[in-house]
Amino acid sequence: MKDTAGYELGYRADIEGLRAVAILLVVAAHAGLPGLDGGFVGVDVFFVLSGYLITGLLLRQMGTGTFGFADFYARRLRRLLPGLLLMLLVTSVLAYLLVAPDQQAGQAQAATGAAVWLSNFVFAFGNLDYFTADAESNLFLHTWSLGVEEQFYLVWPLLLLLASARAADVRRLKFVLCGVFVLSLALCIAWTQTSPLLAFYMMPTRGWQFALGALTFLAATRGGKWQGGFYVSGWLGLAAIVGAALCFDRSVPYPGFRALLPALGAAAVLAAGSRGTDGVVRFLSVSPMQAIGRVSYAWYLWHWPVLLLGAAVAELSIWNRVTLALLSLVVGAFSYYFVESPIRRSPRVIAKPLRTAVAALVSMAIVASLCARWSTHAQQRMSAPDMARFEQVRSEKLLIYKMGCDEWYHSARVNLCLFGAVDAEHTALAIGDSVGLQWFPAYYELFVRPGWRLLVATKSSCPMVDESLFYARIGREYTECARWRSDVLHEVSSLHPDIVLVGSSHMAPYSQAQWIEGTARVLDPLSKSSAHVYLMRSTPVLPFDGPSCLEPRSRLYDVLSAHRECAASARNTRRDAIYQWLGNAASRFDNVSLVDMTDAICPHERCYAERNGTIVFRDDQHLSSAFVRSLAGVLADRLVQSAQDRDKNGVSAVPQSSP
Repeated sequence: MKDTAGYELGYRADIEGLRAVAILLVVAAHAGLPGLDGGFVGVDVFFVLSGYLITGLLLRQMGTGTFGFADFYARRLRRLLPGLLLMLLVTSVLAYLLVAPDQQAGQAQAATGAAVWLSNFVFAFGNLDYFTADAESNLFLHTWSLGVEEQFYLVWPLLLLLASARAADVRRLKFVLCGVFVLSLALCIAWTQTSPLLAFYMMPTRGWQFALGALTFLAATRGGKWQGGFYVSGWLGLAAIVGAALCFDRSVPYPGFRALLPALGAAAVLAAGSRGTDGVVRFLSVSPMQAIGRVSYAWYLWHWPVLLLGAAVAELSIWNRVTLALLSLVVGAFSYYFVESPIRRSPRVIAKPLRTAVAALVSMAIVASLCARWSTHAQQRMSAPDMARFEQVRSEKLLIYKMGCDEWYHSARVNLCLFGAVDAEHTALAIGDSVGLQWFPAYYELFVRPGWRLLVATKSSCPMVDESLFYARIGREYTECARWRSDVLHEVSSLHPDIVLVGSSHMAPYSQAQWIEGTARVLDPLSKSSAHVYLMRSTPVLPFDGPSCLEPRSRLYDVLSAHRECAASARNTRRDAIYQWLGNAASRFDNVSLVDMTDAICPHERCYAERNGTIVFRDDQHLSSAFVRSLAGVLADRLVQSAQDRDKNGVSAVPQSSP
């Protein structure tokens, strides 16, 4: 390929500094530092950097005739595999000892995928959304990006060879890279709307970021001199990266077009760094940034499992998380200097790339097989007698779900489920999401009796607030929820129920005005169509999974968590504020009452995973059926009392024939 020998890719301080920026943002986001929820954009920076560096390396070797597939892949394996396998082995052993038994099979499956750089497939096709609570408990979630990187390394050399074959200059290569950029970005934007998990985890939808790095290299560097005509200040590029981290969070569809901001920012910094005179280069070249940049890969490997394993044995404050993040930096530095670097720089390893590749593949197979055996053992452990009661609570399925009352996001259809006599004189209607309808066992006890019938209208994750909602789990606006809610409210007008019981989670990220006005818009048609409306306060949320916390684990766990109990405070500033806002909305209607069961669930503002031999929570936010049934009498008293409190002001109370 003509002229490619002119490309040089020596040490660049700004590249190490940019690595430091990327890893600092990722760790800050995972540690929960306020305002940096969007620090996950650091991964986008890493992808652009990889495209830039690998393209430069390949073009230099191809131009000098020194490129070889075996040598290239052996170098990648020497660089990335030792640290990864060490992290997988150590983390897996600690997870076996510290993580709840019910979570270990999923952890083991992810570790198996990570050992062969396929964990992004495991997460994408296992429906594990990066931004949900389920994903946040997976020790190997962060390895998805390593899978994307390795899959990029598999195809990129061949692409560059094909694109540059028989070309007189680099114009054909630029044309191909532009095509990759456009097609991959278009696919990324489309899939972000239709298949968000594939858009986030899969290499084809991230290819445009690698292509952007490659194009930046082609345009900005040749013999170390600036050649491009699209120079953008490095400071603006750095501001774009940090701005994305500050502005984005899990509530926005990602990657899609939004990923352009940090990616273009990274390209701008790299372009500025190729000149070596921009002020941002001096900032990125300071010693602390260089030191962090050198160990950025190792820190990335270790920070996430250290944070999660710490959370497995103790409740973590923000300072605890920062301390663990710094501890992971120490562990990462140890891994870099005493494991990764010696292996990568060993003359015996460097001299035999084919043998290195074979040894690496065998090592990957061994670690993957060990993780697979762990998965099998974990599944067998869950069938042991001492785990039965936890599994029973965790897997319980309310009758309303067995009957198909809830079609979740798959449909906007209203499926009213009937319990009791069709022609009963009185009707109670329960409306809400899974948190609101967790009270169904108690509603059944109270209203399925002679003279009464109970109707249920439910849709999971759909708050009873007339506002649009971005649903992270499906990666888009939850339009089915809005249509379903509107249709339910319309249908109530023809039912004229005696009692309507409304409830939903407090987790929706609405503003104060949205909570008040959106709730009022829901209550208005309900109050006009029914004798009395009860607005149930959402239940407290645990910072852990209730049954998992109760499960027996190793002696090491008992020692490390000696002062931890499966309990948490019922107090939550956000939940308390939303309750006040709901009261504001309810006060506009004479026949709407608020019902608060918090003190019955969490006496003295303390929530326990288990009380008097009954498991209280079936996960971190839903109550178990047995516990709800035990509160039926208390709930009946609260309904009557709340209606009587309104009646003191001359307002109609609960119908006299109410149970």
